[in-house]
Amino acid sequence: MSVAWRIARRELRGGLKGFRVFLACLALGIAAIAAVGSVREAISDGLAQEGARILGGDASVEFTYRFAEPDERAALERLGDVSEIVDFRSMAVAGDTRALTQVKGVDDAYPLLGEVALDPEQPLSDALSGAVPGAVMDRLLIDRLALEVGDTFRLGTKTFRLAGELVREPDNAGGGFDLGPRTLLRTEDLEGSGLIAPGTLFETEYRLALPPEADLDRAEAQLDAALPEAGYRWRDRRNGAPGVQRFVDRLSSFLVLVGLAGLAVGGVGVASAVRAHMVEKTATIATLKTVGAEGRTIFAIYGLQIGVLTALGLAIGLVLGAGLPLVFEPLIAARLPLPANIGIYPKPLLEAALYGVLAAALFTLWPLAKAQDIRAATLFRNAGGLPEGRPRRAFLAVIAGLLALLVGAAAWLSGLPLLSLYTALGLGAAFLALVAISEATRRIARALSRRRALRGRSALRLAMGAVGGPGGEALAVILSLGLGLTVLAAVGQIDTNLRGAIERDLPDVAPSYFMVDIQPGQIDGFRARLADDPGVEDVQTAPMLRGIITRINGQDAAQVAGDHWVLRGDRGVTYSDAPPRDTQITAGDWWPADYSGPNQISFAAEEAEELGIGLGDRLTVNILGRDIEGEITSLREVDFSTAGIGFILAMNPAALQGAPHTFISTIYAEENAEAAILRDLADAYPNITAIRVRDAIDRVADILGSIAAAVTYGAAATLVTGAVVLLGAAAAGTRARIYEAAVLKTLGASRATILASFALRWAALGLAAGLVAVAAGGAAGWAVSRFVMETDFVFAPGSALLIVGGGVLGTLLAGLAFAWPPLAARPAQVLRGHE
Repeated sequence: MSVAWRIARRELRGGLKGFRVFLACLALGIAAIAAVGSVREAISDGLAQEGARILGGDASVEFTYRFAEPDERAALERLGDVSEIVDFRSMAVAGDTRALTQVKGVDDAYPLLGEVALDPEQPLSDALSGAVPGAVMDRLLIDRLALEVGDTFRLGTKTFRLAGELVREPDNAGGGFDLGPRTLLRTEDLEGSGLIAPGTLFETEYRLALPPEADLDRAEAQLDAALPEAGYRWRDRRNGAPGVQRFVDRLSSFLVLVGLAGLAVGGVGVASAVRAHMVEKTATIATLKTVGAEGRTIFAIYGLQIGVLTALGLAIGLVLGAGLPLVFEPLIAARLPLPANIGIYPKPLLEAALYGVLAAALFTLWPLAKAQDIRAATLFRNAGGLPEGRPRRAFLAVIAGLLALLVGAAAWLSGLPLLSLYTALGLGAAFLALVAISEATRRIARALSRRRALRGRSALRLAMGAVGGPGGEALAVILSLGLGLTVLAAVGQIDTNLRGAIERDLPDVAPSYFMVDIQPGQIDGFRARLADDPGVEDVQTAPMLRGIITRINGQDAAQVAGDHWVLRGDRGVTYSDAPPRDTQITAGDWWPADYSGPNQISFAAEEAEELGIGLGDRLTVNILGRDIEGEITSLREVDFSTAGIGFILAMNPAALQGAPHTFISTIYAEENAEAAILRDLADAYPNITAIRVRDAIDRVADILGSIAAAVTYGAAATLVTGAVVLLGAAAAGTRARIYEAAVLKTLGASRATILASFALRWAALGLAAGLVAVAAGGAAGWAVSRFVMETDFVFAPGSALLIVGGGVLGTLLAGLAFAWPPLAARPAQVLRGHE
């Protein structure tokens, strides 16, 4: 090893020429993964440190659509200071203008932590007081209602005064999915509005400020002992925004997988750079073999060089990955609606370093293994290039092991094992397809160059001959550009299909309005108003309660079925004597009309399978603090994609007899009838909340667009890496093209003909890469749309054309960027240099 290190060190003194692409590809891939991981850790750290402020207290206790009973409130007050929050949706009305708003009712103790910022600046207590109850609103809602400070508006049947703009809530970062802008007021001022009643949809949350010495686990245990059957949910500052944290973790993990795709693209450049270096060192290796060097010495010499360069690439990538979030901290802070403690975090840097080392070893081992097999006779035969065939079996086994280790690390560290595996399989399939298409392109080009039809078309014939000839750039160009374009094509197809599904399905299947909080005494009048309206196409109504599934077969539901979304919060529960219209029962039987025996449950079939439950299993549902147990006697299909009424859980009417509840309704109407329907129902029943389905879907589309944008940025980073590899391939072939141009000039070719041949060969390679990327990206888009997003897939030709056009343009520009040296070369000087 001492001899190998001495020789490796002497060669490295010559500089990094030929390894710029190696360093750039490795550094870019590591930097992307490290930067994404650093931002994720910054958000996680911010959520942890600011957990109490985000939560609004040290702990939070939430009841299901009811206020705490006096004994429950007393148990909470024994733990510390308490602030009561009520949150619900309603319609704010100013004149003839109506807008959906998310209402938060607070008490005098709010906020326990932080401060509310208002414009004009004033204490919250002053803003909410007065003869006419005060309220503050989000600026967007103020503009929608065309209000000025001091104007009045209605919520339900009660009038409020706009006291100012709500600039900042201290506890809004952990909020959920809000369909409307915020209105903040006192809970006591809602009395008489008709908006808060048993059975209506509202959330109550009790924030707790515990003594400094309080232990959170002990406090939770005390409350459990005091309220064993209360059916509440506990959260504390250790996980103040679990939904936000879960979303950040999933999105960042997905972006890390996109970064790994970029590292795979960079791996092509790494392998190409090492192979080119080994080819250039063929004479040196043959000389060393001549003076007695063994194959393992050759491997050690260049393995040490690659190791040193890998360490340098790692250092550059980690510095970039750690530094970019610091540089763009103001921009990141402005775009994130939650705290992020931007800094340097060891964990994501170590993960990125692990990925980088494994990728570098994986992609360099093949050419290094081939290099040690160069024979001494190569020096005397004037032969160039690496030996044909595969490396020895031992090296192939190590390569397979490194690949398995890289995929395993991605599956373990990302937290998305199945997606990691599918990503690896997809990249492997795309890699093999690109290798196959590069070979097919070479064969087709070689065959075309010999066709009589190309005689007289010198530029095209020369281009086809160069693409099909030995030692061409076909493999490196198609691989580097094709993998990058494949990732981008997949993202484009997924994004286009998600947006297209929303636009395509809404006019056919979605209702105009989703109405909630219809009181039992209002349902007959509600139906009568809609029955005689010729603009109403269909009306569906159903009674609704909200409940939490707490137990499965007597055991804690979360322990039985895990962190399934059905168990994560409260769910809608309905009752009916007969199956709702168009219901498809897949197993069991619906209970008879007027059934009054033991409680029976009809459950959604797909969700039941995911939870691992079925006919005969018993569920306990906590509704308004009361546990109701029933047996699953039927399973049915529930299609949530229609935006219509769909319940996970339905029970026989006798099971819920006497429980306070309201009705919900979906209204399918012609567009020109929607305004009159909303006006009449809002005037007759001010407590009813109308959610326009189009607005809700637009909100979802905005969120999907933000996610797609983040993933597109990751894919763009992959494409940048591919561009570096592409430029490296173009630069590496400059010497060969100079000699080629010199020969062509000697034979009478003009500069225009030579330039045209260069352009045509690169355009052909770009076209091949683009076509494969469209096919592979389309397949990936179909798989994600069909099995992950569960939407129909329609191939997007516009996105495909952009990918193909980008491939042709990218390769063309890369090739032309290095066209001047061959065009400017003097034939005599070049040919003399090859004597």
